[in-house]
Amino acid sequence: MNERPGPEEPAYNIGQGQTVTAWAVSDLITSRFPGVPAPAEDRVNYRFINGFVDVGELPCRKAFWSTMVGRELVPDVSWSTASLYLPGSNRRVEFTGFWHVPTHLRRWLKGTFRTALPRVLHLRLKTCGGVRIWVNGEETVRFEPFRRNVESSTDITLSLEAGDNQILVHTEDLAERDTTWFFELEVLDKEPLCVLLPVALDQDEVRELEGLSRGVRPSRDVFVNQPLELIFDTAPERDLPIELKIVGHGHERPVLAQSHLTLRAHQNRLTAGDMLGIADGYHGVHLTIGSGPGSVKRVIDAGFLSSISPPPSEATLVDRKRQALEYSARFGADRVARIIAMMETGDYDQESFDRIIEATLTSIDSREDCSDFIMVPLLWLLGAYAERMPAGVVERIRYSILSYRYWVDEPCNDAMWFWSENHVLCFHTSQLLAGLLLPEETFSASGRTGKQQAELAAERLGRWFDSVEAHGLAEWNSAAYYPVDFIGLLALERWAEASIARRARALLDLIFRMIALHTLSGVPAGSQGRAYDKELRAGPLTELAPFAQVAFGIGWLNSGVASLPLFCAGSYQPPADLTEIANLAPGRSVEARYSQGLESGKLVLFKNEAAQLSTVVDHKTGQKGHQQHVIDVRLAGHPMARLWINHPGEDDPWGNQRPSYWAGNGILPRVAQHRDVALLIEDTRDARHTWTHAYIGRDGLDDVIIDDNWLIARSGNGFSAIYASNGLELVTHGPTAGREVRSYGSICGWAAIVGCGDGDGFMTFVERIRQTKVSFDRKVRRLVLTPSGGPTISLSYADGLSIDGQARPFTHDQPHPILTYDSAASDVGADRPFYS
Repeated sequence: MNERPGPEEPAYNIGQGQTVTAWAVSDLITSRFPGVPAPAEDRVNYRFINGFVDVGELPCRKAFWSTMVGRELVPDVSWSTASLYLPGSNRRVEFTGFWHVPTHLRRWLKGTFRTALPRVLHLRLKTCGGVRIWVNGEETVRFEPFRRNVESSTDITLSLEAGDNQILVHTEDLAERDTTWFFELEVLDKEPLCVLLPVALDQDEVRELEGLSRGVRPSRDVFVNQPLELIFDTAPERDLPIELKIVGHGHERPVLAQSHLTLRAHQNRLTAGDMLGIADGYHGVHLTIGSGPGSVKRVIDAGFLSSISPPPSEATLVDRKRQALEYSARFGADRVARIIAMMETGDYDQESFDRIIEATLTSIDSREDCSDFIMVPLLWLLGAYAERMPAGVVERIRYSILSYRYWVDEPCNDAMWFWSENHVLCFHTSQLLAGLLLPEETFSASGRTGKQQAELAAERLGRWFDSVEAHGLAEWNSAAYYPVDFIGLLALERWAEASIARRARALLDLIFRMIALHTLSGVPAGSQGRAYDKELRAGPLTELAPFAQVAFGIGWLNSGVASLPLFCAGSYQPPADLTEIANLAPGRSVEARYSQGLESGKLVLFKNEAAQLSTVVDHKTGQKGHQQHVIDVRLAGHPMARLWINHPGEDDPWGNQRPSYWAGNGILPRVAQHRDVALLIEDTRDARHTWTHAYIGRDGLDDVIIDDNWLIARSGNGFSAIYASNGLELVTHGPTAGREVRSYGSICGWAAIVGCGDGDGFMTFVERIRQTKVSFDRKVRRLVLTPSGGPTISLSYADGLSIDGQARPFTHDQPHPILTYDSAASDVGADRPFYS
């Protein structure tokens, strides 16, 4: 969007191919919209995939279509501007979010389109949701596809009069949990469009707000006992009020801190000196810049950590479990598993108990999405500690259990998600445990007795285990979803009958083996089947990290308690040999290969004592991605030392779509890995973005060298090099400044290499990288890398990996990891790592 010069009115000239993103916006208008209760079609076939699942239409959406499409809608012009939506990094006007119950979402927007002469304006309208547009009070556009999280497009025309035309937009959608909600208006005409903002601000003031909101970022990846500091690309000419809220990413979205500050004139840094002691975690930073109708809102993220070094851990697993329970009882998030920690340690807080129980039962009784994640710990609580709770609380818990909906065949009108592998497990576990605890009671949603519920759940769990045991997990290595899998599996290991408990124990062993392989210096990392920004950029702050700390003796505890107290209160112990895999001895390096998921997540992991490289190879190459994190580099010198390569799935670096800017891929690349070298070929010709990029965890890196096609980094004794055939350009402004390198061009070859050493080891590594020969044939899409004195490694987009001309297909299709290289073995042979 290009600026239109002029000293007074906030106006923009929008050229062909650009979008209208300057609007005055109303407050969000919401209302519960459940529809008529009915059972849903059971489409769960226990063949789990990563991506869109066709679940049919829920009762709420059927009701929405029948009552909302085409309805009479009186244009509202009485609302006051709540904030401004200004041009930034997003081509869309976007309000994407997460709502746990079916919710009707609405906003009004207004702007002014100016033209010297009457004209017919041609626009392309895209939306997830529905859009109506009024021009000078007359409804001109009605586009209401209302397809859940699926973009729809149509070309429209607006007849404009000479002068100023008042434009009113109504955008709405039905939220069913994760909700992509936006509209995009692209100008198709060669003649530019002049857009004005109908606000009592001059052009300089609006440009000021625009620049501040567009370029804001935290000054660090993680704040270690430091106040939050924000950097802006620009500085205001006047003092501006700024409201800050630190909001946790958990289900309950707790407000952890709040402050009203002033960004002084001519200053581009803002320090929240009163924001100290924030709970460890990767949290949302919600900003309101300006005040009233002259304000803009922005949400970014920042990490907060109390110690950059792992705190001392107890020597034994039993003692570490106790240590974690004590931590969770005092500092855990307000989830019911925290009460289990309280019960186990005796560190009991009645006020916290009452608050957590009330919130838990409200969520369950409302059938909120993700309530299955808290139902399992609630059932554990009832089964283990009923005699220690007041009789009235026990009865209320029993009522909520008996009233809950445990599967899609039980009628209701909620938006609970039953179809992904983690939700299927937690719903079946809930149904089993509820039936075992209350065998003679009648469950109101299904009309079944508890005994019948337990029998049905056991059969369903058998199908779930059959699938996962055969194929592995579609959500492999996920820092977001392994803790959710643990909810169900730990409960089954503790409470289910012997055959189910045995299967749960075996899968727990497998998951902990995968965690051990992908943990370096206390931080679980690696390629993931489902990833979010809030985990990728969090390092030791993920909910998975404390499991590594308890299991392997190195790492950080944090407030995540979805399932950690279940691990620590139970008797399950991970296999004893995993600690030496998680914490490799100096001088040792290993490679592991295995497959996870029905769609063959072919995983390769290489690590030494200080560096780790992990990929998923040949995975759905060339297809649209979802949340697959295909390549990951982790270095041991700092908990935030991490790099990866991806193709952005959306415009906004702080967005949360699936895929997002950093998590997942718009188009999945061809990937291959051998030992300490990974090769990628990106072909994004048909994508929204025809460039790819790499993330740099800058806080954790001691050295960063960018030299044409190479980025070489060091963290402690861990080294990494990243190559891009189209060159690398460091982003120096905006929300990713200093933490993003881009490689422009729709077809690009990438390489990632890791190594380690002490003393002069880094300079030796740098020299070996500079002696490495790399070539990329864009026409045939073939990337060739030859280490100095090593064999030629070649990746063909069509044919895959070869080494010195010999094809190296991936053949390890079993879900259990196999060490395909171990420097500690006596028969390592000549096929050693190239740089480690």
